[in-house]
Amino acid sequence: MKVISNYQNKKVLVLGLAKSGTTAAKLLHQLGAIVTVNDGKPLEENMEAQALLELGIKVIAGSHPIELLDEEFELLVKNPGIPYTNPMIQAAMAKNIPVITEVELAYEISEAPIVGITGTNGKTTTTTMINNLLNADKNSEFGFVAGNIGEVASQVAQHVTKDNVMVTELSSFQLMGIETFKPKVAVIVNIFEAHLDYHGNREEYVKAKWEIQKNMTADDVLVLNFNQAELRQLAQKTKATVIPFSTKEKHLEGAYVEDGAIYFKEEYVMQADQIGVLGEHNLENALAAIVVAKLYNIPNEAIIQALATFGGVAHRMEYVGNILGRKVYNDSKATNILATQTALSAFKDNKDKVVLVAGGLDRGNDFIELEPSLTNLKAVSLYGETKHKLAESAERVGISSLALNENLVEAVNQAFAYTVEGDIILFSPACASWDQFKNFEIRGDQFKQAIKNIEEEWNNK
Repeated sequence: MKVISNYQNKKVLVLGLAKSGTTAAKLLHQLGAIVTVNDGKPLEENMEAQALLELGIKVIAGSHPIELLDEEFELLVKNPGIPYTNPMIQAAMAKNIPVITEVELAYEISEAPIVGITGTNGKTTTTTMINNLLNADKNSEFGFVAGNIGEVASQVAQHVTKDNVMVTELSSFQLMGIETFKPKVAVIVNIFEAHLDYHGNREEYVKAKWEIQKNMTADDVLVLNFNQAELRQLAQKTKATVIPFSTKEKHLEGAYVEDGAIYFKEEYVMQADQIGVLGEHNLENALAAIVVAKLYNIPNEAIIQALATFGGVAHRMEYVGNILGRKVYNDSKATNILATQTALSAFKDNKDKVVLVAGGLDRGNDFIELEPSLTNLKAVSLYGETKHKLAESAERVGISSLALNENLVEAVNQAFAYTVEGDIILFSPACASWDQFKNFEIRGDQFKQAIKNIEEEWNNK
């Protein structure tokens, strides 16, 4: 960890706790800042706030009093999930108080260079792939995962050294709060329309993603998905050295696919079908990861071994196993229509064997856009607030085997009842989890447990 003094005796407000806010508050306190924490959860229910109090950090919990900003703070560190429309954020900006997220702190103290990964879908998979590849040829840990998966970036940054690489997943929310943050290598996996409730419109969302490269120079590398015309155009607007990847076109200066084989700058790397996860989207993720691996001189043998044994990440097209002759996939992280479209595209050659389990929080949208991806499915089993909307879309494309259920466990049991040996059960909700679950991880774990229970009951017959 770099020794820095720019926070010594600086008055800093940390707004919102959870993992990122708690870590930021502790780090700033360690760096000599005069820290005040403000969190909405009442103190008696707030274990994080209580722990900070014990460290001597000032905590105001249970509400967000605007008058708190009269204390002449020099900086505000906000939890990424708090939108800029929040009254406290608006008031801080009106007072010209800089507003950052904790990834800015991570950059300032990290001795290790940062590989930053962002995008709409596939960030977690690509981040995990890259980290696996960087460590594939090493006797000791070289890459350390940080950000939206694993430990928060400002925690990991405290123990990595110049001999490591910090492989950091970055959301648009985090990137809006950077000032000097500069990755040595940045990856934009893709950009689709998402989080418009937070950003207001697509233009602002893309602008937030593009922030990842704003401080980069020609000595830094920006890895872009050239399957997307938008990213090809943006490539003209950066000072970073751009390396493209594409599954559709041959780009000799980057990674590409030709006749079923993957190449990097005309060098053969591996066969595309050696990758251990399904789908065109995962091939794109792998190409991005290969570019980073080659930048760090990882040999092809290690790349092949790491990608061939890669089984995906939890809740993102996670292969649960062959359960009683049925292949089962958990894609609980598919919280939007696009993610479910992508998941279904992985089974385009055998969709008539797929039973889809879907449903969740109703955000007011319909599912007309999903309908082309639903065609030819064997059956759908639905639950949650959106089950009736999803059923209407399924009926419009001619799916006759269709079940409406009260909860996920019932939906899984019904999905299994639709199957025979050789079929596929895919849990890809196309919706957020918050109608019945705290998060998509708990939702995915319940799906896997429901499948396990079916297997145990079957074996005990």
